[in-house]
Amino acid sequence: MDKYVSVAIDGPAGAGKSTIAKRVAAELGWLYVDTGAIYRTVGYHMSLMGIGPKDKDGIERCIDDVNIQIEYRDDGIQHMILNGQDVTDLIRTPEMSMMASGVSAQPCVRAYLLDMQRELARTHNVVMDGRDIGTVVLPDATVKVYLTASAEVRAERRWKELLAKGQDVKYEDVYIDVVKRDEQDMNRKIAPLKCADDAELLDCSYLTIDQVVAEMKAIIRKKVQP
Repeated sequence: MDKYVSVAIDGPAGAGKSTIAKRVAAELGWLYVDTGAIYRTVGYHMSLMGIGPKDKDGIERCIDDVNIQIEYRDDGIQHMILNGQDVTDLIRTPEMSMMASGVSAQPCVRAYLLDMQRELARTHNVVMDGRDIGTVVLPDATVKVYLTASAEVRAERRWKELLAKGQDVKYEDVYIDVVKRDEQDMNRKIAPLKCADDAELLDCSYLTIDQVVAEMKAIIRKKVQP
């Protein structure tokens, strides 16, 4: 190859982007970049500081105190290191999901993290997932996919995932959070969630993980010569 290959996977919360992107990257031997985890990490820092997701002045004041490192270890997990602390497990809560959505709408946060994300794509073959990868972060990505599923299916998946982690949550509450997150992501002024004009739409509502991975790899093969 004369350049690195970038795969941009966008879509709403709970569509399985991270699960699929991680599997596809592993099978191709490429780098997986979970941008949602990066924004969750920023949101986590702001929550520690007592700053809300819409507090523009507070976020601008504290963004320079955020030192994020990404570590890839033998466990296959993208570890998020915030100011020297591994916060990988701490950012996987519904509250941090909403924080991530809020802080990601702040221009200072997006500018702070944009170079980090683009640098990874400039120096590696990457599978990167998020909300605006194909539209804003990597507008010239080699492959763009919009992965989606119905709100009901996504809520059920997230609910079961949280229960498996020992969290006592109701399906109805998770569904409300999913719908609220969609509304927030799709209507924010900065880089709203949408399907890029040149992206392939992949609805995974009734597909198994293996089927979605196979579909995703088929889409990539169409764009990338072996």
